[in-house]
Amino acid sequence: MRGKERRALLLETLRTGEVDVDDLARRFGVSASTVRRDLQHLSSAKAVRRTYGGAMLAHPVAEESLNQRQAINGESKAAIARAALELVAEDDILILDAGSTVSAFGGLLKGRRHRIITNNLALPPMLADGPGIELVVLGGDLRATSMGTVGPLAMDALRRITADKVFLSADGVVAGRGLCEASLDQVALKSLMMEQAREVVVLADATKLQRSTQSAWAPLPRGWTLVTDWRATDEDIGTFEAAGARVIVAEP
Repeated sequence: MRGKERRALLLETLRTGEVDVDDLARRFGVSASTVRRDLQHLSSAKAVRRTYGGAMLAHPVAEESLNQRQAINGESKAAIARAALELVAEDDILILDAGSTVSAFGGLLKGRRHRIITNNLALPPMLADGPGIELVVLGGDLRATSMGTVGPLAMDALRRITADKVFLSADGVVAGRGLCEASLDQVALKSLMMEQAREVVVLADATKLQRSTQSAWAPLPRGWTLVTDWRATDEDIGTFEAAGARVIVAEP
């Protein structure tokens, strides 16, 4: 494989997140020194940023809009939503994050009795007329890509509320590191959501596992639960369990 072709493939690989030199060398069947030279070439062109033992894209991957995400992996998200519903008891107080998978889960709550606190502006049209639903919508700055609110107003309101469970989404989730997102405002609010709830549940399809394409992070607490789909590999599941997560795999 010629150097130019290999460097193009390296860039494509880095779109999934930070990767270390040894992994890249094994993947492309070349020496670690060859990978380092390729990364140095790409770094000089300002296409990648070197990290300890590896590299990541110099510019985070652009976020997809909520509409775009809702059109992707719909079967997996629906299965995850159904599996997550099994974790909820009647009358639980719930915090629901923004995101397409959490929105799919939220839509299943309409016929139940819950107090729901959310920054997810896709949910009020679904739940506002649910007879057993008490809906609390967090104000703040709107992120149009996710149709979720963030910022000081959302956080000030959330500090006055506690919940039984929080259901979170993420651009990526990495075992032992946490939730990966595009902005500090997002991870600040997610971290506070986790503090205000007794139980933390992350809803993430298999494409989100071990993905670190963005630069802001929210660490996860001990004893959190991951609900993912049947496409998750045994290796990924084992990695999350070894890091202390409870993993639930949703079936089709």
